Amino acid sequence: MSQSSGFAKVVAAIVVAGGMAASGWLVGTGIENMRALDRYVTVKGLAERDVKADKAVWPITYVATYDVLQNAQAKIDADTNTLFEFLASHGIGREATELQNLQVTDQLAQSYRSGPIESRYIVNQTIQVRTDDVDAVVAASQDIGKLLQGGVVLGGQGYNPGPSYLFTGLNDIKPEMIAAATANAREAAQQFAADSGGELGGIRRATQGLFQILAADGAPNMMEANQINKTVRVVTTMEYLIRD
Repeated sequence: MSQSSGFAKVVAAIVVAGGMAASGWLVGTGIENMRALDRYVTVKGLAERDVKADKAVWPITYVATYDVLQNAQAKIDADTNTLFEFLASHGIGREATELQNLQVTDQLAQSYRSGPIESRYIVNQTIQVRTDDVDAVVAASQDIGKLLQGGVVLGGQGYNPGPSYLFTGLNDIKPEMIAAATANAREAAQQFAADSGGELGGIRRATQGLFQILAADGAPNMMEANQINKTVRVVTTMEYLIRD
């Protein structure tokens, strides 16, 4: 064997040994990292904010019945003027209203009719109120009895559900609420890490929940749209790594 050949074999052996050592170190480090990634905690963060509706929508349907169509229409026209005056007395002008859904029913033309009828024609009309002055709508809706006293018949074939109160400023408060929910989740994760004898690491995964607009008082069977005061809620789900 030549001297150069022996030297080459020694170098090759050193390279192989070094490679095995390096690969062993990489494997060990990988397992350690995998174990570190396996240690995490899942927490939820909650943020809530009380808000007030900033828009009101109020469909008011009223009805007149007569045997003569012209009389029924005249009554509807008179009631329309009465309603406009009523709304104006509460600060709701014509620009915030729209006439909709004029319907005329001839009961003699109904194929399923049976028995005598008291009035042949039924005329329904709807005034749609849409305004940012929610307080004015609240006051008017609470004073609706004056219309009944004035001979205006509400309801008819249409249904009067009362005003709906909407909150349209959700996009303005989203960033702050998400930040608050995230901070709430991190606080819970820090407590968990401390209780387990570790330290809180970075975020492994984050999921933002849907924003909910709820009735403020949470009364049973109370519809959110019927309340002027509301609660906006969002829940975020966070996964944090835990370090030893």
